Amino acid sequence: MKNFFLVTNDFINSRLDRWFRKNVCDVPQSLIEKNIRKGNIKINHKKKESSYKLKESDQIIVYNINFTANKHKKINEKYKATKKDLSHSSSMFLENNENFVVINKPAGISVQSGTKSKKNIIDILRSTKEFEGSSPYTVHRIDKETTGLLIVAKNRQYAQLFTSLFRIRKIHKTYLGIVLGQLQKNKGTLKDELFYYENEKKIKTIGITHYTVLDSNNNYSLLKLNPETGKKHQLRKQLLIHGNPILGDTKYRMLKNHPRQKNTLMLHAYKINFSIAGTKYNFSVEPSFAFKNTLKEKYLKIF
Repeated sequence: MKNFFLVTNDFINSRLDRWFRKNVCDVPQSLIEKNIRKGNIKINHKKKESSYKLKESDQIIVYNINFTANKHKKINEKYKATKKDLSHSSSMFLENNENFVVINKPAGISVQSGTKSKKNIIDILRSTKEFEGSSPYTVHRIDKETTGLLIVAKNRQYAQLFTSLFRIRKIHKTYLGIVLGQLQKNKGTLKDELFYYENEKKIKTIGITHYTVLDSNNNYSLLKLNPETGKKHQLRKQLLIHGNPILGDTKYRMLKNHPRQKNTLMLHAYKINFSIAGTKYNFSVEPSFAFKNTLKEKYLKIF
């Protein structure tokens, strides 16, 4: 049995061994090295070193690997969609064609499976009638608790196309966020140093986000957010840096002034626009009931 993976934006230029631990199985380095030597892990059907830096067009092939030690937690075990999952999935689709779908992702479901979440959008889509005869390919992600627009490709060609469009910033996304406090200006650009860790090494990058205040009062603000760069947790990190954490964010929050709230992140992927072969695609989706209800509670208007 073979499992095929495409490299997403998050892992371009990442080492193969780091990708494996994050996406397949969290095991010791020695086991990864052993399976690479045996040919159980290949890039574009060829053996590579564990230190190989992944490229945008790479296809990773993982053959059926049996780790004898049950103590190693497998990540790549597929989630089996329930009847309830499938009945709810029918209302998610905003676009469905032979090459890709655009869905309205609900809160509380990860895009892909991981160490902390087995239930995920990709495995649910795999069981839907919309993906009969094709496989879902991840081309970008939104956080587990974030709602809204998500593109999923149906074939490798379009997965690579979307990955390229994201890399050259030809896909434009708009988010809505409810944040704590007021911003100094009604419109502006946030440009900040952001940090992440790769193989225990601290890496510095730059996050750029354009924002517009749609409504505000003394305590809360509703923002329109247009990320220019696409770093992990970029919006959540940047807004915390500027003293305006997103409501419901239990990770990036101000401990003293922002008490832990119910686990509903007030961040919504509202619009997405792109062009393919001269055809323009424009999608938008209304925020969830929980988002709109929070607006009412905080005396904010959406438009």
